[in-house]
Amino acid sequence: MQKTPLKGLARLRAAFVNSMTGLRDVWRNEEAFRLEAAALMLAVPAAVWLADSVFQGAILVASVLLVMIVEVLNTAVEAVVDRIGPERHELSRIAKDLGSLAVLLASVLAAMVWLAALVDGLLA
Repeated sequence: MQKTPLKGLARLRAAFVNSMTGLRDVWRNEEAFRLEAAALMLAVPAAVWLADSVFQGAILVASVLLVMIVEVLNTAVEAVVDRIGPERHELSRIAKDLGSLAVLLASVLAAMVWLAALVDGLLA
């Protein structure tokens, strides 16, 4: 027997519940995510203080959120690879390393955005 797909508000509610379960899982299992969440808590007031406009503040905060988003996706890749099996495989290594690289690149982007805002603030 096939399950009837949810529609409308029931679908939105189910998606929200699944998302909150994912948030709980990543919070419990990923120290990097918790550190990035702490960085976000620091970034919001720092962006308010540093930004010359609402848009600039949003970009500063968004750059930190992007790191967190990529971290979640990296964690998902790692979970899928680990689910396949514990044996070492070159493709598994590549998948995990590329996820890690994505987090690094997002972090470099965030650092560049924040550095540019700091330099702009000092030169203004």
